[in-house]
This record gives sequence, C-alpha cells and structure tokens, in this order.
Amino acid sequence: MKKIAVFPGSFDPFTIGHEEIVKRGLSLFDEIIVAVGANALKKSYYSLATKKEMITKVFKNEPRITVDHYEGLTVDYCKKKGADYLLRGLRTSADFEFERAIAQINKALAPEVETVFLLTAPVHTPVNSTIVRDIIRSGGDASKFVPSAINLKDYIGEED
Repeated sequence: MKKIAVFPGSFDPFTIGHEEIVKRGLSLFDEIIVAVGANALKKSYYSLATKKEMITKVFKNEPRITVDHYEGLTVDYCKKKGADYLLRGLRTSADFEFERAIAQINKALAPEVETVFLLTAPVHTPVNSTIVRDIIRSGGDASKFVPSAINLKDYIGEED
C-alpha cells in the first residue's frame, strides 16, 4: 500500500522551510501532495494559481510530489485523495501547541488519518510566510527565504 501524505497550507508564499519539510518527508512517504488550502479567514497576497505555479516550479523534477488545492476540511481532502497521513512542520513550541490541537481534532474527525510532525532545521526556525510576505510587501529582497526555483521578481504585481 502506498504511503501518501498531504502537506497542507496557505503557502503565501512557499518558503525554504516548507521546501525542507517536503523534501525530508520523501524519506517517509511514497508520495506527497502539497495542497494549497483556501482559508476563508486569511486574505491571500498571491493568487491560488500563482502559489500553485511557484510550488510546481520547486518540485518540477520530483515525480513523487504533486501540487493541488482544496477547500473545506483537510481530513476530507485526505480521504478524497487516499492519503493516510498529514505532514506538518514545527518551528517552535507555539507551533507545536497550535498544531497539536488541530491534529487532535483531525484525529477525532478522521481516525484513519495520522498527523506526522517534522521539526524544521534550526536555520529555518525564524522563517515564516507572514514575515516573508511583509518583506515582499515592503519592497525588500526576500529571495533568500524562498526556494531558489522561485524568482519573486516574476511575480511582482501579482498579488491577489
């Protein structure tokens, strides 16, 4: 049986921390679906199409990684895709507390879906999409915080 994991997030934008978690996840899973979720509570900076394009560029040479999007509950998306695992990255203890609560609710909703946490590399601990987005919004150079396959200059003026 194939081990399929979903790595869900808003990825606004996709960072080097996200990239690292997905690449490390390949040692655990046969396939990883990077799933861009529509979060009604968040106003996106980049459009869904742009986010998917960026992530697809990062993993264009890795056939075990696909990029998709979804709306609704993440566990429902997992069931639809035949994924028994949710992959999540943890940077800090605050991340752990937040993610633990979500994982426990997901377990109650879909006991067959297991959440797997990977600790981010220490060098990536301060990197998060909110800070990277603020650098971009303010006209700064955020290129060192996104995967090298993403040229942020290609996306100037493409905010959602």
